[in-house]
Amino acid sequence: MTRPWETLASVDTRDGKLELLRRSERDFLITIRGRVLMTSAAHRSEDELAKLGCEGLRTQKRARVLLSGLGMGYTLRAALSELAGDAFVWVSELNPVVVDWCRGPLGELTQGAARDRRVELVVEDVAARVAQVALDSKQPRFHAIVLDMYEGPAGRPKPSDPLYGERAVLAYRAALVPEGKLAVWCEQASPGFERALHHAGFKYELVRTGHGGRVHYVYVAKAPSEWRLRVDAQRAAERAAQGPRPAGPHRMRSGQSKGGAGESGGAARSGGGKRGGASKRPGRGRA
Repeated sequence: MTRPWETLASVDTRDGKLELLRRSERDFLITIRGRVLMTSAAHRSEDELAKLGCEGLRTQKRARVLLSGLGMGYTLRAALSELAGDAFVWVSELNPVVVDWCRGPLGELTQGAARDRRVELVVEDVAARVAQVALDSKQPRFHAIVLDMYEGPAGRPKPSDPLYGERAVLAYRAALVPEGKLAVWCEQASPGFERALHHAGFKYELVRTGHGGRVHYVYVAKAPSEWRLRVDAQRAAERAAQGPRPAGPHRMRSGQSKGGAGESGGAARSGGGKRGGASKRPGRGRA
């Protein structure tokens, strides 16, 4: 006989009621507004996200990784498994109760990942952390940024979207070392996010995780090299020195598209990255 779910904790957040439920010693759910965010029975996409984001960093001396959010700690555990003993993982988690859960009742699921000596857990908005690092040249950059939010990019995020808009993607680039990696969990392809990655100089691909059942995706994006950044900065300086170009009939009016190329999927088709055969899926909760 299947045991009923027991509510271990419940807290009101700006996104609704966040709850931790347990059915057995190793069977947990985290829900928000009754919607399942994650389950201890299925965390393949979280594992793949961390592996794709941290791949190759085991040999990197004192690798630095920024990870958000914490969830049940599976993404963090998978990331730590890809890193050497001298690595450092900064975890930004918006809800303090999630930190308590991962240090408490959920801790055994991940062999105490939240208490690993390589981990610094901070209750904060990851967008603020990225902006702080991006704007302060004295702060060390990250070799990888791994975003495991309960809602990934979808459709066409506004340029001002704090996580997936154009300004946010530029901040990720500035917070990463040259050729650093950005890995982002999502439920479907996002032409707007791809466009932002392309404009920021990232080379990216959309990787499908899982086969059969629930399918998710991971954007894996590589930041420009140091040489590429210097060239872009030089070109920007040259354009600024030349001043505004005079208006003329050869210039397009504001908002006019060029060559019929619409916004949807333009970045992917232009060589900025590849989709990996991903198809769009309606948004739904994580399980």
